[in-house]
Amino acid sequence: MNTLKYTVIKTEKQYDEYCNILEDLVFGEKELVLDDDKQDEIELLTLLIEDWDEKQRSSSVTDPVELIKSLMKDHNLNQQDLSEIAGVGKSYISEILNYKKRMSKKVIRHLADYFKIRQDALNRDYKLRANDLSPTF
Repeated sequence: MNTLKYTVIKTEKQYDEYCNILEDLVFGEKELVLDDDKQDEIELLTLLIEDWDEKQRSSSVTDPVELIKSLMKDHNLNQQDLSEIAGVGKSYISEILNYKKRMSKKVIRHLADYFKIRQDALNRDYKLRANDLSPTF
């Protein structure tokens, strides 16, 4: 059985690898005319990379908590930093990041101002996790 040269991208590592291969194919060719096989390979890699990009963009755009986590990572911030930026306690930030509470309008406004993003990026609905309380008998 033949193994496929390329598959649907499932990891960041695979994504980076495919981007490097595509770059080599497009910019590494000295010849001006690519044969049909190379052209097909370029088109396939482009589709796979675009599919990954779209999935990553849509998943992070729809979840404000993941957006905040990503911004925290990008700016090297911890929960204490975020609580100071948002003007709320650290425990409230923890509950937001753990999907236990929704962000107040004040928190949304402060975070959007600080990160220079639109408030509606944080003002999206997201599912809260149920309290992990077991019934006592």
